Amino acid sequence: MNGTSTGNSTDVCVNIDDSVISDLLMSVYILAFIFGLIFNVLTLGPILQQVRRQNVLGIFLLSLLFSDILFIFTMPLWINYYHQNHHWKLSVMSCSVAGFFYYSNMYISIYLLCCISVDRCLVVTYPLRSKTHRTLCCTWVQCICVYVAVMVLHIMVLFNDNLPDAHDSRDDRCYETYPMESPVALFNLLRVGIGFLLPLLVLVVSYWRVLTTVGRSPGLSAQLKKKVRMLSFGVIGIFSVCFAPYHVLLLVRSLIFYWSNDTQPDGSYCKFEQKMHFAFSCTLALSSLNSVVDPVLYVLVSNGIREEVKVCCKRSKREEIDESALSRRNTAKLNHNLL
Repeated sequence: MNGTSTGNSTDVCVNIDDSVISDLLMSVYILAFIFGLIFNVLTLGPILQQVRRQNVLGIFLLSLLFSDILFIFTMPLWINYYHQNHHWKLSVMSCSVAGFFYYSNMYISIYLLCCISVDRCLVVTYPLRSKTHRTLCCTWVQCICVYVAVMVLHIMVLFNDNLPDAHDSRDDRCYETYPMESPVALFNLLRVGIGFLLPLLVLVVSYWRVLTTVGRSPGLSAQLKKKVRMLSFGVIGIFSVCFAPYHVLLLVRSLIFYWSNDTQPDGSYCKFEQKMHFAFSCTLALSSLNSVVDPVLYVLVSNGIREEVKVCCKRSKREEIDESALSRRNTAKLNHNLL
């Protein structure tokens, strides 16, 4: 959401000059792409094993992983965007598609993490009654509903938004158009409220109940209690690091827009956006790291997945040792023949 550099700061609301900022953001997306792809591929097999064993949690994690992979495949577009110093050299449609998967992944991840937290809460606090509701069919329906709700909403925004919000053809920016328009600011406030604050409230209440129940249970081992605490703090940590900074600044920017009466290029609103641009771009880059830290969550929440990953790693290491031993034998045989 930005104007851009034409060399004259009075002609645009926000002047984005060529700088090391673009290289920094590009580096973040490159790291997120590489490690996100590696970690998600590494955990794909173990998660599929859990789904085959009819593990409810495995279904949630598979849905989360699928969303992350879809987003990871669009990361090269954003890497190219920052490599071109905030110039979108590709088609307008590709800008909309990249933004669609970016924001869809963000809110699909948020709501699936919310579903996982509620599921853990029900298992711990109502272990008997939750069995009737924690069916495979019910879990698949929840995941499908999250996907459909988030994607339909973003598709509606794409098709009904006639504002230059996605692609600024004048300045060749993608999702960096300044100043905001009133419908965009309103949609941002809804995203903060429904897409972040409400799930955060559900998540905090769920894990507060989980921690309270587990802490009072004398029958649970210290190791199991530690695992529950790790899961609770892990999910809250994902929200705090990946999603909270972006939504806080999005809320502040939208409120400043509504409170400001001067949106001219040299007005108070544009000066504020100019100062906030780098920080807001960094929070957006931070939100992309959820595709990297989600696989860490997979290992935290499931003993089965953790054991599967260990087995895969041990098998890979054993194969490397066998190959190394075979190579040494072949080398020795070759040297013997040469002698």
